[in-house]
Amino acid sequence: MERVLELQALIASDDRRMRVLRIVRDLGLPDCWVAAGFVRNRVWDHAHRRASSPLPQDIDVIWFDPAACGAERDAALETALRDRDGTSAWSVKNQARMHARNGDRPYRSAVDAMRHWPETATAVAVRLAARGEIEVAAPLGLDDLFGLIVRPTRRFLGEKHAVYLDRIRSKNWERDWPGLKIETQG
Repeated sequence: MERVLELQALIASDDRRMRVLRIVRDLGLPDCWVAAGFVRNRVWDHAHRRASSPLPQDIDVIWFDPAACGAERDAALETALRDRDGTSAWSVKNQARMHARNGDRPYRSAVDAMRHWPETATAVAVRLAARGEIEVAAPLGLDDLFGLIVRPTRRFLGEKHAVYLDRIRSKNWERDWPGLKIETQG
């Protein structure tokens, strides 16, 4: 619970992130979260004792609605978000359809989908509730995120390990956050 409170405080102290959360909340999407680098980078910046870095190149908005699985719906939502904030690159994905692209069984929720992401430290999301409180979803916990550990999730230890390794190389996170402990083996 202490880590959740710390994460809530870090997000709440960042005006840019709070603005993004308000914009996304106003969409009124079911099971909707802002995830991945939006959260992860804020924690890593804080752990490296530096000001919050710019928002990620793309802001990952995830949601879940099996009745609206078309990619065109996500594209329309990205357009709506750009209309509200054209300074951010928005990436909206209904997790009810993403299992097919990822070769997984169907997901039960947006949070369930995060269990299948490449690394534990990225499988974290936040959202702004109606009364303004920040809710946190971390199906794989927050220890790796706050411990600066980049570790593959179970699926990316085995059959998808090459995908994980390519991701680590392409992201080059240790350049920006030299205190990271990046695991390449299981």
